[in-house]
Amino acid sequence: MGVGRELLINAAVLALHLIRNLTVVKTAVRPQTRSMKFNTALSVAGAILLNIAGSLCQLDVCGRAPLNNKIVGGVDAKAGAWPWQVSIQTPSFGHFCGGSLINKDWVLSAAHCFTDVIASNIVMYFGRHSQLGLNPNETYRTASRIIVHPKYNLIKFDSDIALVQLSSSVTFSDYIRPVCLAAAGSVFGGGTESWITGWGLLKSEGEPANILQEVQVPVVSDNDCYNAFAALTTITSNMICAGLINVGGKHSCQGDSGGPVVSRNSSLWIQSGIVSFGASPCDNPKYPSVFARVSQFQDWITSNIGSNPPGFVEYHNNGFRSSLNLLLFSMSLTFSVIPFTFSLYLSS
Repeated sequence: MGVGRELLINAAVLALHLIRNLTVVKTAVRPQTRSMKFNTALSVAGAILLNIAGSLCQLDVCGRAPLNNKIVGGVDAKAGAWPWQVSIQTPSFGHFCGGSLINKDWVLSAAHCFTDVIASNIVMYFGRHSQLGLNPNETYRTASRIIVHPKYNLIKFDSDIALVQLSSSVTFSDYIRPVCLAAAGSVFGGGTESWITGWGLLKSEGEPANILQEVQVPVVSDNDCYNAFAALTTITSNMICAGLINVGGKHSCQGDSGGPVVSRNSSLWIQSGIVSFGASPCDNPKYPSVFARVSQFQDWITSNIGSNPPGFVEYHNNGFRSSLNLLLFSMSLTFSVIPFTFSLYLSS
């Protein structure tokens, strides 16, 4: 269920609670004054507004990259072009996986990145552009805990998704911002333009990238991806594929794991997948890259994060629906209840 639908349900439930509250006020054995009734009603109405505001807070900032004004495939990314990109490192190994910032306290990544890593050894860099040079706009955090999906399959790479909690919140800037996440029900049809970013190997058996790389690739249809990997592994509904089959040269590679694949609608970027696996060598033209399908895990993500959930957006090929589209309806519902509140107050 998308955030927009949840928003409407929450508003409706709170509105019904308001009506029930007022009924109880009128029939309670211990009578209340009009002032007490008014304060009770106003408090509940305020709760509706706060609930709407809380649900929309991440959508105010997620998926917006003000410094991303040009996209080119397979080359160095401009500093700040992908402000949600995270470099996950250990002091002894350096960069080993990517991730995406999804709110001020959490990073989304791949489960296979953490099979032999503990939270206390992890350092995450935000706003980073170069692995070797100066990064004046970056900050870093350690990890307080890692949550790997309980159904992650190490052999088949199914449910290859993990959450990493930051030791303390980051402050957003033009260089550090969260990405929007694809909500349940999202559809990324074959051919949907997508972008992979990371510091992985520039080619099989090659050197890792110093400057953050970006590459534009199309989504590969579920059927084509299933057929491509039929002899190697099973592509499940928890996976999404992207790449140029029979062309090659534009794929994710070692070191890109855990990083995002995103698609754009207008100025909003939505993460459809998490870099998971591919065939060897990673630039093999017969196979696309495979990603964990973010929209399959909305409930799991929100249940583990709790308060301040990420901004989920329902994407449909060339369009999307978000709770912003439903804001006016939700506000209308809220303010239709408030006059009812006053009418009960005045008639009591």
